[in-house]
Amino acid sequence: MPEDLKPESFEQFRKSFSYGSRNDLTFKFLANLSNEEAAEFIQGLFLKLGNSYDGGNVERIWEHIIQGQAQGYSSRVEWTYPEGPFQPLGKPLARCRLELLTSSGHFVEGDDPEPLGVKNMTQDEAVRRVKEFLKEEPRLSPIPLGTPVEKLRVRHGGYDIRGAQADPNVVFPLERLRELKSEGVIGELAPEAYSFVGACAQTRLFKESGPHWVRMLKEKGVDAALLVPG
Repeated sequence: MPEDLKPESFEQFRKSFSYGSRNDLTFKFLANLSNEEAAEFIQGLFLKLGNSYDGGNVERIWEHIIQGQAQGYSSRVEWTYPEGPFQPLGKPLARCRLELLTSSGHFVEGDDPEPLGVKNMTQDEAVRRVKEFLKEEPRLSPIPLGTPVEKLRVRHGGYDIRGAQADPNVVFPLERLRELKSEGVIGELAPEAYSFVGACAQTRLFKESGPHWVRMLKEKGVDAALLVPG
């Protein structure tokens, strides 16, 4: 029997949405649910689809998906820290130099970080090879403060980048920070923002890359960093 026609369990089915044969970044949270929870979500999704077809209101579909995502991701506790080394600001934000640091996978056109040594990697390839990314040390991409939006590029195998392509500010809010700077809310923005692919070797990020980046930012006179997940 061909591989793609072999019978599979419901557990194999729900896990196939997370970097598997049915990879879908919108529904990869199904892998985090139990079989019972996933079945309940899918049954509810079918119900919402039918009701939306009859009533013409698709909002209830997206609300159901968002609720499922919240349920699935809230169960992931590997990198949850109820207590952290929080450091209060030593001076008002209006007098701080702020750094933008995101795990969204943005970079400037012409300065491709060439992940896994691949030039011009497509988003589809990044999604297919995300398990390789998860073994790699994260790399920062510097993005000068004055970079036009149309020069920004994004690639990330761990989330659906379509929203970030339509409006980078949803995960790389450089324009919003410029506005806050002009309003005097922020004292100063660091001359370069930084982004990296958050789907990376998490232990190395936590123990090596992260502390190194903190030292680097301190040397650049940064008072605080805005961390935005991708």
